[in-house]
Amino acid sequence: MSTTDSAFSVDPEIMALVSRARIAQADFESFGQEQVDAIVRDIGKYVYDHAETLARMAVDETGIGNFEDKVLKKKGKARAIWNSLKGKKSRGIIGEDEETQMVFVAKPMGVVGAVTPITNPIVTPMCNGMFALKTGNAVIFAPHPKAQACAEHLTEAFMAIVRKHGGPEDLIQVVRNGSISKTQSLMESVDVVVATGGGAMVKSAYSSGKPSFGVGAGNVPVIIDRGVDLAEAVGKIVTGASFDNGIICSHEQFVLAPQERFDETIRAFTETGKVWFTDDAAQIQALREVVFPGGQLNKDVVGISARAVGAMAEIDVPESARLILLPAKGAGEDDILAREKLCPVVAILPYESFEEAVQKAKANLLVEGAGHSAALHSHDEANIRHAGLELPISRLVVNQPSSLTAGGSLTNGFAPTTTLGCGSWGGNSISENLDYKHLMNVSRIGKVIANKPVPTDEEIWA
Repeated sequence: MSTTDSAFSVDPEIMALVSRARIAQADFESFGQEQVDAIVRDIGKYVYDHAETLARMAVDETGIGNFEDKVLKKKGKARAIWNSLKGKKSRGIIGEDEETQMVFVAKPMGVVGAVTPITNPIVTPMCNGMFALKTGNAVIFAPHPKAQACAEHLTEAFMAIVRKHGGPEDLIQVVRNGSISKTQSLMESVDVVVATGGGAMVKSAYSSGKPSFGVGAGNVPVIIDRGVDLAEAVGKIVTGASFDNGIICSHEQFVLAPQERFDETIRAFTETGKVWFTDDAAQIQALREVVFPGGQLNKDVVGISARAVGAMAEIDVPESARLILLPAKGAGEDDILAREKLCPVVAILPYESFEEAVQKAKANLLVEGAGHSAALHSHDEANIRHAGLELPISRLVVNQPSSLTAGGSLTNGFAPTTTLGCGSWGGNSISENLDYKHLMNVSRIGKVIANKPVPTDEEIWA
């Protein structure tokens, strides 16, 4: 599309939003680090302090997810993200390297377009808003139509915080009465896009002609290595896989357990009191057909409870069950249960050698989820590194509940975020967790390095 054609395609409402955002951003660019951080901190604290209200809003409007888990998610993400941002320089001169005689100066990108998924209608705009403002940008949210009210509420609340600290009007805005065409128009009009959502939307962001950060499909395999405490590993998997009714992209989808401990592993799952297991072929097939009718993920199972998934298959899953566990026929193309399910249904398969487990995990990822994440419960450093070397992933989560920690936590080194890049495997521009650094330009001042010896050609080519 030519520049002229693109200009004619811009929605008038979007054009007005972006114009106001540019005025606000030009004003905000003069704010110092202390002023910026005060606003960013209070945005995170607002979500932390109002987690229950916001969680109820999210469940009521979207109709998916688990209220209690959403409360934990809002509190956990708000504190982890602010903890990672506070004290970090993002305005003016942010660093100097005496050895190379380089000086680094942070500059805003301008106006950020942040597309919000139905699965994360509160935490994603909070996260992207904090990153955008931390680096001196304005931000415009483009929510999923079924999460419009959540986005509008957050925008009003966040703007009240901006005003409290003397910030400009229109620094944070939201697209109202959203549509695919409006979102496309926004992505073509802003300076940078953060696209958190489905594959088609992410591809649209990358074709917008603007710098974009997107995510790929998740489909996390989890390997239980030999030599670990089985109950402990299973407990973490259940916590991760059942969290928020399985709508977290980094939640465990497919368990690989040692052959000789396979039955013991299944017992460990059921003994948690939170897992319903069946090895009845007819029931397993009924659940396959409910989750993947016609070979495609059923949107009606996304984010609903285990009992509700069972009911759709005419199976009486107990109210106490947070997770359905099903034995798979095989990995990769051998069973559709090896794909991403986005509901509290998890498959399990035995393996002989650890190398075989890694190959089965890889087979799943190559069908769906390449570039995203894998999980491993192991105390064997050689096996941990082998999995990290062999799997096509951007993050390997070790001895942790994947859905709660792949996006960063207070106890690991992943950057806290809601946007998990999947590299070239997932069609993304980054293979790490998005954070504030991705939303700022950096000017580099380079000076002569005094007395630096210049090597001879012979030394260079030796």
